[in-house]
Amino acid sequence: MHTGERPRTLARARTRARTRAAAVAACALGALALSACGAAETGKQSLADSNTVNLTAPSWVGAEANTAVAAHLLEEELGYNVRTRQMGEVLAWDALSRGDVDAILEDWGHPQEEKRYVEEKKTVVPGGDLGVTGHIGWFVPKYFADEHPDVTDWRNLDKYADELRTPESGDKGQLLEGSPDYVTNDEALIKNLDLDLKPVYAGSEATQITQIRRSAENRKPFLTYWWTPQWLNAEVEMVEVELPERTEGCDADPERIDCAYPKTPLQKFLNADFAENGGRAAQFLKNFRWTEDQQNEVAQMIAGERMPAEEAAEKWVEENPQVWKKWIP
Repeated sequence: MHTGERPRTLARARTRARTRAAAVAACALGALALSACGAAETGKQSLADSNTVNLTAPSWVGAEANTAVAAHLLEEELGYNVRTRQMGEVLAWDALSRGDVDAILEDWGHPQEEKRYVEEKKTVVPGGDLGVTGHIGWFVPKYFADEHPDVTDWRNLDKYADELRTPESGDKGQLLEGSPDYVTNDEALIKNLDLDLKPVYAGSEATQITQIRRSAENRKPFLTYWWTPQWLNAEVEMVEVELPERTEGCDADPERIDCAYPKTPLQKFLNADFAENGGRAAQFLKNFRWTEDQQNEVAQMIAGERMPAEEAAEKWVEENPQVWKKWIP
């Protein structure tokens, strides 16, 4: 997975440069000032002196919408500089624990990382509910479900394996996946439910969306790993396939999972030091909470209208002051 800092606008870059130059000048005043402004043994500037907030930018557009709006408000309303870095979900937890990243704004559930970093190491703390409930599942297009109503029961999927085959899936029905980095139980589900299916990874959310759109335009049947909220659901109507009902402990062992995905209230997590010492920025991120429709509105501008994320965030902020002003500490 490529990891890198996303560029901001030229004007904001110049503002950051002036801020950094001022900080360097202040540190040059003397050894005592240098000890306060210089990097710690970990290489990170002390939070009390830092005016930069580091956020993750996950690879799906809903999470990108969170980051874009938060970054815009942190910069324009609170005067911070924001760096965003795209990285995988588990890598983001590692970076959060080290302090390389200050916050994750949309987590779909990582119990192993929570146990390690929140409960044991205490380097990460909960940042509150995002306000959006996420759900992953298997979906087929509504036009296919209308023609074959029984396809929405997992026990009947093998019956349609031939119609779901693709060159990539060989002699099995294709289950279209997104990025290999996404949290998925699908290989275990297929094995444990003894289904004639094969996961085929599109490689990214954008490529997966392109394939779904192409299939929908041609009214071809498809089965896909998919989730809500997602802006595309307003464009391509899909119906969820009912997987076996969840029971307590049914997903405790990743290799023996044989039940549906949960409904997950999406959570924020903050680096523990940042949460305590990050001032108004930390409080703002704790306060950040919006609805599925609000997130989808920004996501649709980014992915559906091909608007740069910064412009989409700016447009949404201009039109929704009654929402975001409650987040400002």
